[in-house]
Amino acid sequence: MAQLASEPVHGEILALSGRKGLVLGIANQHSLAWSAAKHFRNAGAELAVSYLNDMAKLAEPLMDKGGSLMTLSYYGAEKVVDHYNVMGPVKAALEASVRYLAHELGPKGIRVNAISAGAVKTRAASGIAHFEELLNETMRKAPLRRTVDACEVGRAVLLLASDYTAAITGEVLYVDAGFHIEGMVFH
Repeated sequence: MAQLASEPVHGEILALSGRKGLVLGIANQHSLAWSAAKHFRNAGAELAVSYLNDMAKLAEPLMDKGGSLMTLSYYGAEKVVDHYNVMGPVKAALEASVRYLAHELGPKGIRVNAISAGAVKTRAASGIAHFEELLNETMRKAPLRRTVDACEVGRAVLLLASDYTAAITGEVLYVDAGFHIEGMVFH
């Protein structure tokens, strides 16, 4: 796996100097978690990274001065997406868990949010049948007429970790070029 430190530091507008972060679920340098880690590091945060997906409950004691937890979801949690199959109900349960964790951890100053990323070519997406069709549908239907990239998702994660969103918890932020707002499109 490539090293975070080898990336050129361009500096982020949002600074996380003096803060510590934990990024879980990094599959490879193309994953959305990797992009989030790069942006955290560029913003000055000290990071621990892992490929494990267990760890929110274990991270709670480390956030004794408050913090921010985020997870990645997808539009399939809200609407039926062909070929997404069982992942739709799984992501719906994940988004419900975000709300319950926000309720549970809020009194400790810990915010919990989700990013609903648009279709992005990642290792996880490679398991979705007809994924190219989904990308094409996104470019046709999304108001911005394009897909999103991992960097855009990483910057949204950075924003939610920053003090600029200190009053936001229990939310799902869509980073999908507006795809989620469109209804059925008929030809």
